[in-house]
Amino acid sequence: MSLTPKAAARQDRPELHKALLEIVESGFAGVQLRVNDERGEWTGSAGVARLGESAEPPTDGRFRIGSNTKTFTAALVLSLVAEGLFGLDGPVDDHLPEFGLDRRITVRMLLQHTSGLFNHTGEYYEDGTTAPGIPWQGQEWVDDLFRVHRPEDLVRSALSKPARFEPGTGWSYSNTNYVLARLLVEKAGGRPFAEEMRQRILEPLGLSDTVVPDASPEIAEPHAHGYYTYRDDAGEWRTVDVTRANPSWISAAGDMISTTRDLHTFFSALMSGKIVPAPLLAEMRTPHPELGYGLGLFVQETDCGDTVFTHNGGFWGWGTLMYGSPDGRTTLIASLTTGDARLDHAQAGAAFGKAQQRLVSEVFCGGQARATGSAGTTGTTGTTGTSD
Repeated sequence: MSLTPKAAARQDRPELHKALLEIVESGFAGVQLRVNDERGEWTGSAGVARLGESAEPPTDGRFRIGSNTKTFTAALVLSLVAEGLFGLDGPVDDHLPEFGLDRRITVRMLLQHTSGLFNHTGEYYEDGTTAPGIPWQGQEWVDDLFRVHRPEDLVRSALSKPARFEPGTGWSYSNTNYVLARLLVEKAGGRPFAEEMRQRILEPLGLSDTVVPDASPEIAEPHAHGYYTYRDDAGEWRTVDVTRANPSWISAAGDMISTTRDLHTFFSALMSGKIVPAPLLAEMRTPHPELGYGLGLFVQETDCGDTVFTHNGGFWGWGTLMYGSPDGRTTLIASLTTGDARLDHAQAGAAFGKAQQRLVSEVFCGGQARATGSAGTTGTTGTTGTSD
């Protein structure tokens, strides 16, 4: 009797399937994984696609990719730089004068999070204090899941708050940077951001399952469901399905939808120099000394000595992992969905980080080592349950 594809996958690389089971046991509702390496392509999933049902998440399912969107946005910006529409180190104010930006803020600073601009989804300071931005959690967010946010309003909201530091003098992850990058693309390219992305990146690479939803709450089938468990205004725990939600609050910093296959194709093409010219790819992969962020990419060294490039992403309901080797031949792509586990912000981030380390260890270090560094799992950079 022949094995089903899922059963065959479990026999072929049992260590990967075991890692998926461990992730589900840690509190996630489901996970799907795609690995491409010297052994070929492997796909698998574990958990459930929907609470209360038994079907596993589809391995070709669509999902919200969170801040992995930033890598797409950065690549799109650099494609316009390559065409000479604006300079990487030119003032953003030259192209978006309506915001009155500090003239020292450059395009590079947006992509590398060194502008100092307030994060419109809120700030977390070193002393443990916070400064709120637009609502993205709790009862207020749940009650307003379908609200439409204009990118211009998000920027103005951020500009009404004090900057974290003088442009170019520090590093702080700010979603506002990538909302401005979207507006810059639209101004220089002359078309809506979604159209620029489709014409310049999605269609040339054949990424037919990847979309820029803008203000649409829809996600096409097949897909798993994402859930948000929180305390309501009365202090009671609630679990709501947040699969359908308007992502315009995060805009080009984290609104895209994709699949593991499309993300593999994109990241492999990016790493192998098929999207942006070699000099700009080198700029993209040059890390800032604080947290190792390049231009829309984290640069991470594993404990086994390999360099990998990555950007993870997530917000309530969803988490995405995207890792690739420098030549793009080895990639790890995963989508995690949260269920009804009662995890606060810190616990959700810790669970996501543990899942990330488990998979990176198996794929890039043969299960013998753990990846060092956060690679986007601290603050608001890429945990499930952040303003990512």
